[in-house]
Amino acid sequence: MLAKLAQLIATGGGVGYAPVASGTVASAVVAALWWVLPLSVPVQWVVCAAMTLGGVWASGVVARRLGDQDPSVVVIDEFAGMWLAVAGLPKAWPVIGAAFLLFRILDIGKFPPMKQLEHLPGGWGIMLDDVAAGAITRLCLLGLVAYMF
Repeated sequence: MLAKLAQLIATGGGVGYAPVASGTVASAVVAALWWVLPLSVPVQWVVCAAMTLGGVWASGVVARRLGDQDPSVVVIDEFAGMWLAVAGLPKAWPVIGAAFLLFRILDIGKFPPMKQLEHLPGGWGIMLDDVAAGAITRLCLLGLVAYMF
């Protein structure tokens, strides 16, 4: 039962089974969800925390079960990182577009400190490199938002 729940969470409800670019698909799904869901800012932050903490557990369980340090089907890390990037920001096309592009560049590029965080054990390593990419994306977006709004 818990293994199935972990699989459901880690794969983002099955998004991780996308045949190509599952991380990019997951980031796009998060962007769309954030755009259409009428969540208050405090609820957005609760969702971010739940995805991150639940993701540490779930991704660790799935990685151990599959015998893979960072399985491609695990996309909860993209969910959490992308959500962190946009939580509480204005819902505007330049914001979501810039968030998506910058987050994907940072996630794929694995620049420091993401590369170092990726080596943490279990679910922590799977999650925290993408959370860092989301945090750096967010910092950049705050400058964009301050300039635009």
